[in-house]
Amino acid sequence: MAEPADLLALARTFGNTVLERWERLVALETPSGDADRAAVFGKELAAGLAATADRVEQPPGPGGDHLVAYWNGRGTADDGSHAGHTLLVAHSDTVFPAGTVARRPFTLAEDGDTVTGPGVFDMKGSLVAVELAMDLLSRTGTTPRRPIRLVVVNDEEISSPDGSRLVARHAEGANAVLGLEPPLPGGALKIGRRGVARMRLSVRGVSAHAGLDAALGVSAIDELVDQLARLRATAAALPDAALNVGTITGGTRANVVADHAEAEIGLRYATAETERALMSALLEPTPVRQRAALSAKTLSHRPAWAMDPANPLAAELTTLAATLGLDLPLGSSGGAGDTNLTGALGIPTVDGLGPAGAGAHGEDEHASLSSLLERAALIAAFLDTH
Repeated sequence: MAEPADLLALARTFGNTVLERWERLVALETPSGDADRAAVFGKELAAGLAATADRVEQPPGPGGDHLVAYWNGRGTADDGSHAGHTLLVAHSDTVFPAGTVARRPFTLAEDGDTVTGPGVFDMKGSLVAVELAMDLLSRTGTTPRRPIRLVVVNDEEISSPDGSRLVARHAEGANAVLGLEPPLPGGALKIGRRGVARMRLSVRGVSAHAGLDAALGVSAIDELVDQLARLRATAAALPDAALNVGTITGGTRANVVADHAEAEIGLRYATAETERALMSALLEPTPVRQRAALSAKTLSHRPAWAMDPANPLAAELTTLAATLGLDLPLGSSGGAGDTNLTGALGIPTVDGLGPAGAGAHGEDEHASLSSLLERAALIAAFLDTH
């Protein structure tokens, strides 16, 4: 075992190395769904992790290869205290289109600590931090107490339509889950997340001449409008629900009763009860018009992960951080991520272990070098002792 303070002191000697690696990963752009760029980035990340990992795999997906890295633990005690593995969850994709880094390259500010660039905060800094954490353990001759698995999906920014299966698979048997997403403001860890679902509501009506035979038709657009009003009323009656109608399409011409219409709808919810109420309203709709036909499809879904202030994993991390002189506040996120799944399953989960910063998905995205070094030391110390 290594002393946490020694890990932190060692981490702080790697500032220049970390900056070079961070810049390299940011320069390799990874917009979601770009399989060719995902392959280039995945090869680079796999090579970096292979320096310490016992095995690195790159399972394929529609948007390119994901990545899973494995480290062996020190073994299992007779009492089973080392049973199970620790799962680290991350993603490689960003929201920025290819070419963004040419306009807004990786830059270190005059303060010597703040870095800017597309994806520095969400979440390529986290990938550098986990590489450094495992390197710190290796350099101190320390093997993690439990086996470690790192899952890096390449489609998290589009709700992990394929990557979620990898998270679910490797969550089986996990003793703890650490999410490497960026923290909340002030560096706070996330111990809860609102759930999110993306739905498509489709309506089939009956076309007719809008002037001569309007009574023979059934307007799919009118039906859709009424259904959306119902959904808004349902959401308004639930204290932790939010609904956003993102797109609406339908119809052909102003003089034709529309025979088709559909809307893409975003749902957010903080509890499983609200989730069930919203999903039921969408998936089991009752037509307002007798001849209208309704259908709904779930495009993506992340369950609610309710915040538990007594989260024992968070308590363990905050206690460990205190030994390093670090303050780790706790909070709940209004956004969803891959740890929604593990938290909702009841697996001890904490997210937000990436370096502190702000501006995710925006022009002013930035992160802290000193925070990255501290988070790497904290992750290493946790894997050594948990």
